[in-house]
Amino acid sequence: MKYSFDHGSQLLDLCGKYHMPISQVMLLSEQETSERPRQEILGELAGHLQTMKESVRAGLDRDHPVRGTFVGGDALKLEAHAAGSYMGEPLARTAAAAMAVVEVNASMGIVVAAPTAGASGILPAVLLVYGQYRGFSDEEMIEGLLTAGAVGKIIAENSSIAGASGGCQAETGTASAMAAAALAQLSGAGPAQALDAAAICLENVMGQICDPVAGLVECPCVKRNAIGAVNAVLSCDMVLAGIASLIPFDEVVLAMKNVGMQMHPDLKETARGGIAATPTGKKMAQKILQR
Repeated sequence: MKYSFDHGSQLLDLCGKYHMPISQVMLLSEQETSERPRQEILGELAGHLQTMKESVRAGLDRDHPVRGTFVGGDALKLEAHAAGSYMGEPLARTAAAAMAVVEVNASMGIVVAAPTAGASGILPAVLLVYGQYRGFSDEEMIEGLLTAGAVGKIIAENSSIAGASGGCQAETGTASAMAAAALAQLSGAGPAQALDAAAICLENVMGQICDPVAGLVECPCVKRNAIGAVNAVLSCDMVLAGIASLIPFDEVVLAMKNVGMQMHPDLKETARGGIAATPTGKKMAQKILQR
């Protein structure tokens, strides 16, 4: 197929050959593989963007706070603190929005798995909060979703996006990489810089385990989405400042795969290691069993 790609190097070749950003190559690739018209694909993405907006709004609704088994309300606390935060209001609001979405997920609300439900807060938080600050239109944010999709596709095909096989590096790490690349393109970065931002994100969380307390996508998942959103923004800022990833994106993805394969099963979503195995974590799990 004309616009087919499985690796970052192939994607960059296509971007260079046809003088297109990542988002346009991804859209054409999706048209080829799905045999669907352009407007149908864009309409589906517009629906996903609307769901993302609704999940952020629901998670930050003070009149109807959401709550899971263990978590709820922390996103509202950080949002209220944003104006006086050390990290600055935009970044604090981004972290709060990321937490809000995963709290909605914990309360059985509707979210967009980007790439998974456990990492669903990062991409919408980065796109929507900075979209508001920078004045990105819905059409531009849909381009961001396409760029994010290209990065997620490459990682899924060459490594993993599941905590059960690759640890949390594969979930929140991938989501951060997707968000960083999207924000970089929307901020004027070229395709190579966008993939550098994605690579830096993955490097920053290489080896992060998946250790959900009681097996629920709540603790530490909500807070890791906040960190993941910050990771994405920082990695984007690095490439916009002219800082490159010394290791190419494809090699970083392969390294993540190898690290995931070396992880002990207790560290990959089994709730048998990490903070899930702490005395308090075990007590929290036991409370659920006794219900």
